Amino acid sequence: MNRYVKMLVFALVMGIFTSALLVSVDLLTADRIEANQQANLYMAILDNNDIEYTQADLADIFEQEIEVIEEDGLTFYIHPESGSVSYRIEGGGVWGPIIGIVTLESDFETIKGIAILDQEETPGLGGVIENPEYRAKYVGKSMVPELIISRDADMDDPNQVDAIVGGTRTSNNFEDIMNNEFQRHREVFETLDLDGVIS
Repeated sequence: MNRYVKMLVFALVMGIFTSALLVSVDLLTADRIEANQQANLYMAILDNNDIEYTQADLADIFEQEIEVIEEDGLTFYIHPESGSVSYRIEGGGVWGPIIGIVTLESDFETIKGIAILDQEETPGLGGVIENPEYRAKYVGKSMVPELIISRDADMDDPNQVDAIVGGTRTSNNFEDIMNNEFQRHREVFETLDLDGVIS
């Protein structure tokens, strides 16, 4: 019986020790993780707007070039010079959330760029969603009345984009994310007073 008590105490002590270690590491790295996420957001928005930067001047360039407007719990990133508007998208993929940045032209309809910040889709299949070559297919497409992601897309149609080969469920989910987030952001965007913001 004494042997089992020793094993139980050992397991309990190891559990407490490893838990404390993991919590400590999480606390020590939380600021760095947040800083990296912020940097990735800045880079995505600047890249979608074709604004040059370096790692050293990333925050300064972002602050100089992008106007941040928060309204009704949503955040809009506006490039005053071009009038383009970026916003964050998030929704369920097949294996986890898909998080990204969509940038629209000043008409708030035409896609200027898409960046994927985080996704857990199957590599080589749904994971293709983050490849620059695939994301480039969205540039110039219209969100109005809605974006259609289809296996037999008519590439001359301004609302249609090719689905990911072997990633039908990811494509379907991404279509829902794009359209739902656009509608949600458009409702709020149309109420914004942008006088003095856009050149």
